[in-house]
Amino acid sequence: MASAAKRARVAPGGAGCGAGRGAALSAFLGWCAEVGAELSPKVRVSGEGTVGGYGLLAREAVPAGEVLCSVPRAALLSQRTSALAPLLRQESASLESPSGWVPLLLALLHEVTISNSHWAPYLSLWPDFSGLDHPMFWSAEERTRLLQGTGIPEAVEKDLTNIEAEYSSIILPFLKAHPDIFDPKVHTLELYKKLVAFVMAYSFQEPLDDDDDEEPNPPVMVPVADLLNHVANHNANLEYSSECLKLVATQPICQGQEIFNTYGEMANWQLLHMYGFAEPYPGNTNDAADIQMLTLYKAALQVAKTEAERQLVSEQWDYLCQLEMVGEEGAFVIGWEKIMTEEELAMALKVLTLSAKEFEEFKKQENDEGDACLTLPYVMIPTLKAPRRKLLCEAVVLTLQLYSSGLEEEEETLRHLQAYSKLSSREQFALQVRYGQKRILHQLLKLAS
Repeated sequence: MASAAKRARVAPGGAGCGAGRGAALSAFLGWCAEVGAELSPKVRVSGEGTVGGYGLLAREAVPAGEVLCSVPRAALLSQRTSALAPLLRQESASLESPSGWVPLLLALLHEVTISNSHWAPYLSLWPDFSGLDHPMFWSAEERTRLLQGTGIPEAVEKDLTNIEAEYSSIILPFLKAHPDIFDPKVHTLELYKKLVAFVMAYSFQEPLDDDDDEEPNPPVMVPVADLLNHVANHNANLEYSSECLKLVATQPICQGQEIFNTYGEMANWQLLHMYGFAEPYPGNTNDAADIQMLTLYKAALQVAKTEAERQLVSEQWDYLCQLEMVGEEGAFVIGWEKIMTEEELAMALKVLTLSAKEFEEFKKQENDEGDACLTLPYVMIPTLKAPRRKLLCEAVVLTLQLYSSGLEEEEETLRHLQAYSKLSSREQFALQVRYGQKRILHQLLKLAS
């Protein structure tokens, strides 16, 4: 998890119409005052006039560096502050998992189902968590139809498999071991999935010091700060101290302007997968497209003309795997202005286009040819040797073939605003993901051609 806020960018489902949401928001703000969470008088929380759901708006101009809100650590909802904290500490060894989220999720399972929870006014902003619209809650048919080729369906399938395994192997035994606290008929797998999405979308993870080799900090829920919406060009971020967490303006904010946090440099497919929304093109300057490493291998096999050449490609791929430059589940990440995995892609293109004799010489040299051979800025792509450009083009074409629609079809929909406005939010977000990825891939294809 990144250290920035995580939240789904949809109206809080189940909160109902204005009256219900207004009452929930009023109760929450009253609770904030009681627990010492301080909002600057220059800002206000609102469920209207924001890009999605609740958000923070400037009542008046705010200069850069000004504190917008501060939240004492005692107000954070975590495995350490929950009423279950003593029990979670006592049984921590049995709650270890690859995600590291189990203690917080158990705390949430308890807090959201008891009427006297200290965090009830905060949690009431998401009644039943029905507004979370991550792709994990879409039907398999809808994920395939709208997101084929984006990498999201595969990521969601892994998530669902891991969630179900975690629930059955860790959560359920814990629930049954403490029947005085939990009831499997109430604390169900479905509720657990919703809470996983809640943590994905709204939690914060405090960064470690640069020289710290400890395990990552567990995620925590941060009232007020987690209500901020996201854009790549944000105007606020969260700062940590021993007493509290402070939301600070990073640039001047005009009166009436929405205050945005950032979740890090995230591509649209990651935003939709983890938070349930995507930024409209061309707003997300951090957008990226993936070329699966196995796709480059497949392209190299297709380029090979003889069985001997295909055997050589197989040996070269194995060698790259040994160097840990590629892997079966890895991907080359292509951004708008740079290739984020340029070293891996440069090495793979080089090795997979060597002749048998060149490959033997290359291995003897132990790859020591200087840093220049391991960089691949965009300006260098047209100057690559023809075999490398051809291999790159083949990999891009194979990647584009994974989508069920073409770039021109997406552009046609985006040009006609009336047709676009008739799409559901899921269809719009999926279109923005597909379109951004295809634009990036076509840009790379043009450079390599």
